[in-house]
Amino acid sequence: MNRTLVTCALPYANGPVHIGHLAGVYVPADIYVRYLRMRGRDVLYVCGSDEHGVPITIKAREQGCTPQDIVDRYHKMIKDSFTGLGINFDIYGRTSSPVHAEGASEFFRKLYDEGKFVTRESEQYYDPEAHTFLADRYIVGTCPRCGNENAYGDQCEKCGSTLSPEELINPRSKLSGAAPVKKKTTHWYLPLQDYEKWISEWILEGHKEWRTNVYGQVKSWLDGGLQPRAVTRDLDWGVPVPVEGAEGKVLYVWFDAPIGYISNTRELLPQSWEKWWKSPDTRLIHFIGKDNIVFHCIVFPSMLKAYGDGYVLPDNVPANEFLNLEGDKISTSRGWAVWAHEYLEDFPGKEDVMRYTLTANAPQTADNDFSWKDFQARNNSELVAIFGNFVNRAVVLTHKYFDGKVPVCGSLEEADKEVLAEIPALRDSMEKNLEGFRFREALRDAMGMARAGNKYISDTEPWKVAKTDMARTGTILNICLQLCADLAIAFEPFTPFAAERLRKMLGVTLFAGSDHRVGEAVTVNTYKAGEGRALHTVSGEVPAPAPGEIRLDWEILGRPQILPAGHAIGEAELLFAKIEDEAIDAQLRKLDAARERIEAARKAEEARRVAPLKDECTFEDFEKMDIRTATVLEAERVPKTDKLLKLSIDTGVDRRVIVSGIAEFYSPEDMVGKQICILANLKPRVIRGIDSRGMILMARQQDGTMRFVTPAEVLNNGSQIG
Repeated sequence: MNRTLVTCALPYANGPVHIGHLAGVYVPADIYVRYLRMRGRDVLYVCGSDEHGVPITIKAREQGCTPQDIVDRYHKMIKDSFTGLGINFDIYGRTSSPVHAEGASEFFRKLYDEGKFVTRESEQYYDPEAHTFLADRYIVGTCPRCGNENAYGDQCEKCGSTLSPEELINPRSKLSGAAPVKKKTTHWYLPLQDYEKWISEWILEGHKEWRTNVYGQVKSWLDGGLQPRAVTRDLDWGVPVPVEGAEGKVLYVWFDAPIGYISNTRELLPQSWEKWWKSPDTRLIHFIGKDNIVFHCIVFPSMLKAYGDGYVLPDNVPANEFLNLEGDKISTSRGWAVWAHEYLEDFPGKEDVMRYTLTANAPQTADNDFSWKDFQARNNSELVAIFGNFVNRAVVLTHKYFDGKVPVCGSLEEADKEVLAEIPALRDSMEKNLEGFRFREALRDAMGMARAGNKYISDTEPWKVAKTDMARTGTILNICLQLCADLAIAFEPFTPFAAERLRKMLGVTLFAGSDHRVGEAVTVNTYKAGEGRALHTVSGEVPAPAPGEIRLDWEILGRPQILPAGHAIGEAELLFAKIEDEAIDAQLRKLDAARERIEAARKAEEARRVAPLKDECTFEDFEKMDIRTATVLEAERVPKTDKLLKLSIDTGVDRRVIVSGIAEFYSPEDMVGKQICILANLKPRVIRGIDSRGMILMARQQDGTMRFVTPAEVLNNGSQIG
């Protein structure tokens, strides 16, 4: 295929991006795009903010502002974070743009006019106090799978289960806290079952090479049978449904958002966007997280199939699993995350370190974990001690012994031949891994080149050889500098800032498209070194190199003598700096504070929560209970128990013993003389060998503590309550 269209999942503009987003979607996509461009391939790199999601309206309500205020704020923050980390899209658009509103409306209208939708009247949750229908994210309750009491109506963030509001236990409105009620409403649905056979043939038969987590999730959904999927919602924020009788309804975010890929392309290339979306010469790749697999492999392809008109379908969907933080699941709502914009502020100049660490721990087919100690170790032990150390020694020694010029390479010894042979082999492995979306393994190959160079210079010890054999020293340093040039190519996808600094030291440039011959007429997206960005206006002949210019590209990686003898190199500068314990401790203190906020919020939520009413009973049921006042005469702990007290009480009718599990709240001394209320006619029960006759009335508070229900004033023992 002649061109590759790469899309990244549109992040919700209701908050900043965090390292889970970066590891799952944006860093691997950027690695892949940079690699393709280094090979001179025609690439379009598309993303943008999803500005119509329900979380955005929730955030606006919480902050007392408009949804537009929210998306304006976070769109800029997210875009700046990407740029700061070297993730440079050809366009980073917005689903609130007029171009998108027009495109999404037209998409819906065509399917509507062609009868591709079905209408359904259904009962949906409605907030009787806020007087509005509730989207899934507006409903919270107890997860039926893990017991999390703050699960959303579409997903439990604790266990990751996909849910529906009907599955929640004790659902409540996130707007008012009221118990939602069912109310009839009408919506349009895309009948996914009509496309089930086609999707099965296309993916299960035609794309067995896809990642096992992607293939398996698609198969699971197909095995369960596809159901119609709503494409509209009762909301006041989003693209209005463009048909009569749809007042107060907008396009459902999962219908709306993927169309954003198309509208963003149209906005960038209004005259030529169709070649990227409707040409068989285009290869479409979706980079997403695992929570988006169903929508990008089933829903969006079904939408494109229903629309027709030659839209291309994804050739691959390399979805990643989730990244955890210090052993706990990253959660935006709980504030448990490392935010990209804060990282850039706290670690200026260390953009590559985060890219490197996230790639080394990439959750490609299983969840993985990020820890600050591992981040520090990878920087200090790998980037500084191996990659940076090798380059620094090679450049410094070249200036010391050869005035900063590449020395002549003499006859090769066995050690020279061995290290030079390693690079092409590692390049072949790295290339296969990059083409196969195995970025963690590809990074390992690149670091393998740095390890080989570091070992070579340590083993050959040119600083010692220089005392007796300058020619041999020249050969060693020539090979070291050739390896540095290899690293300037190999690390461009992973650590582009360091790779650019290294190229500056070596006095070379990065040029994509050089697999085309000089003078050949081409129309390609040429590569802007250092930014990883395509320049779409460039068309014509491949320019000849400037006098003395040395161009690096993927095709020369591993070739001997990239840098000619006599070529002047620049002064050495550190590629990476050591990260001290103080910087890591500061981040760990941040997380400790986040843990405290999470725990405080949990306790506050528990304190606000009231247990639901029990099943209805009759007056006759209540009349059977004989509740009376009594006074505690004696109290002692039940031996070998932590919770039980043995109480001797005066009921006014008799003296009896009650065993009660209140020892964690009251001591025996607290109990003597206390007037209490008891259920006097409860059937006796033997507890720890003690005949217990009755039950004390207690009130359990939301935090789990228990307190007595006592008369407001002292009453005669045996007074009946009821």
